[in-house]
Amino acid sequence: MGCLGCSVEIENGKPKGCKSNGGCGSGGCNRMNTYDWISTMDIEDADPFELVEVSFKNGSRKSFYKNEANQKAITGDMVVVETGTGYDIGRVSLSGELVRLQMRKKKVDEESVMHGIIRLANERDMERLNEARMQENKTMVRSRAIARTLGLEMKIGDVEYQGDKRKATFYYTADGRVDFRELIRHYAKEFRVKIEMRQIGARQESARIGGLGSCGRELCCSTWLSDFKSVSTAAARYQNLAINQSKLSGQCGRLKCCLNYELDSYLDALDAFPKHAEKIETDLGTATLMKTDIFKGLLFYSYQNENYRGRIVSLTVNQVKDLLTRTKSGEKIFDLSVHETIKTVENEEMDYEDVTGVIELPPEEKKRKNKKRRKPKPKNKGAANKNNQNKGSQNKNTQNKNTQNKNTQNQKKKASGTANNKTEDNKGNANKSKPNFRKNKRRGRGPRNNNNNNSNKK
Repeated sequence: MGCLGCSVEIENGKPKGCKSNGGCGSGGCNRMNTYDWISTMDIEDADPFELVEVSFKNGSRKSFYKNEANQKAITGDMVVVETGTGYDIGRVSLSGELVRLQMRKKKVDEESVMHGIIRLANERDMERLNEARMQENKTMVRSRAIARTLGLEMKIGDVEYQGDKRKATFYYTADGRVDFRELIRHYAKEFRVKIEMRQIGARQESARIGGLGSCGRELCCSTWLSDFKSVSTAAARYQNLAINQSKLSGQCGRLKCCLNYELDSYLDALDAFPKHAEKIETDLGTATLMKTDIFKGLLFYSYQNENYRGRIVSLTVNQVKDLLTRTKSGEKIFDLSVHETIKTVENEEMDYEDVTGVIELPPEEKKRKNKKRRKPKPKNKGAANKNNQNKGSQNKNTQNKNTQNKNTQNQKKKASGTANNKTEDNKGNANKSKPNFRKNKRRGRGPRNNNNNNSNKK
């Protein structure tokens, strides 16, 4: 089935995606597509119908035209048709007797069809049509900006150029009537074409734009739904749906059209249900209706107490009717659970089994994580920088003091060393035959040399 991209991206008037030459049999490539099953059969009509159905802009607009005998246009051909202001290019979507049925469905008279097919479209016509389709998006953006500057409460939803690029139709949505006489003057001056304004509803706008619904399929209004019926919240209530505006509304902002699809079947099933069956009086208390299963024919009741809700009891439609007639006659009912046909299965308690020694699991190796404490960041960066500068200056002062203390200690040690050397010299003069070398008590150094000490004195 075709996707939305096929209905937008077109090359030479044909969708790009499905590769079926624009005539998808499933009806997904073209908006509001119709399947001409008679044209696929090898049947010749002795008296062919003279009118054909032509779709424009890939199915967003359709109309009927005369198909003269000399043209011989069949389903799927790109044709050039007459208009009141020039010519337009479209695709023949239906031909033959199916066109007669389609006109009867849309209540179109055969005599009201005035225009006909001029010729089959050639390559130059297709190039001109592609240029017009490429220009539509830019025109829509610019037209929205002009309408906003004029302060008009309207929204331009779509723009459609004619095949000869002489006319542009602007589709807009608005809550009320809009005076767009000044707007048309600005559009004619800006785009240099004939302007036509058409007001559409929100559903028609979503049908022209297209998209995907919450079900995952393409929108019904853009594929096959042509007539829009009114939808109310009563349709959701009959089907036991929650009144949630976001879930019940479609892309157009209105209630979904699919709420009416199954409404008749729900109404037929609800005819068998008893009326005024919201409460049933019993000896144990009043049982109130909690929910109903329409197609299964079940009603679920429960006893409402002050602090809690009792067990839910399911009853069939015939049982509820019987209980209501008995209560009206004055008979008392003891408990609804006696009449319950479908009993709820209580949860079974799981027994405990000791599996120690049966299953051995490998020991878990826990990795130690090095958790480093992060220092809190100061709030004021300026104050933090000043503190860092003060700390740096304090550290420099302490380093200078330490170096001074080390220098004073070294000087004292040198002075004591020179005094010892003097005493050793005196002893050396007394005992010249036996030189005396005194070992230094400090670690990592050998005996002192007298020559070095004398050089230090100098």
